[in-house]
Amino acid sequence: MIGLLTGTIILRNDPHLIIDVNGVGYKVYGSLGLLKHVIGDKVQAFIHTYVREDALDLYGFASAQELRLFENLIGISGIGPKTAIGIFAIGTTSEILEAIRKADVDFFTGVPRLGKKNAQKIIIELKNKLGSSEELNLQDEGKTPTSEVVSALTGIGFSEKEARDAVRAIGEAGESVSDKVRLALKHLGK
Repeated sequence: MIGLLTGTIILRNDPHLIIDVNGVGYKVYGSLGLLKHVIGDKVQAFIHTYVREDALDLYGFASAQELRLFENLIGISGIGPKTAIGIFAIGTTSEILEAIRKADVDFFTGVPRLGKKNAQKIIIELKNKLGSSEELNLQDEGKTPTSEVVSALTGIGFSEKEARDAVRAIGEAGESVSDKVRLALKHLGK
C-alpha cells in the first residue's frame, strides 16, 4: 500500500491533483492542507490507499494528524472516503476537531451526501475518541424556530418536505414562531 508520496504537483483539478514522483503521476484526492499548494510545488503527502472491487483511490493529506482524522472518519459506519474528503474540503483539521468538540451538526451537514444522522454519528463516535469532557447536546437543534415551524406544519397534516420547503421559502421573514407559521401557511396555500 502507498503510505507517503514526495513529488511535484503537475496538475491540479480540485478536489484532486496529480503528483509526479520520479516520472510516475499519481492522482490524489487532497485535503485543504494539500490543495493549498500550486502547480510546480514540491509536496509530501501522507496517503490513504482505498481499494475496492472497481477502484483504487489515493487520498492525500499534508500531515499525519489529518490522515489519522480521515481514517477515524471512514471507520464510522455510513461514512465513505468521498464523504470524508468532502469534510476536509470545507474545513481544516482544527476546524473539524472544533466542530466535533462543540457538537456542531450544521458544520457537517454542509458536506454533500452527509445528512444530520451521520453528522451526529460522527460527533458521537469521534468525540469519545478525542476524550472531550464536554457534554453532547445534539437536541438543541430541536428548539430552533425553524424546527418548531416544521413541527407545527407537520402536526396539521403537511409532509415534512412540504414544511421544510415552506420554511426555506419564507427565509428570515416573521418575528415569532407564530408569524413564521402564518407566513409558511400562506406560502403553502399558493
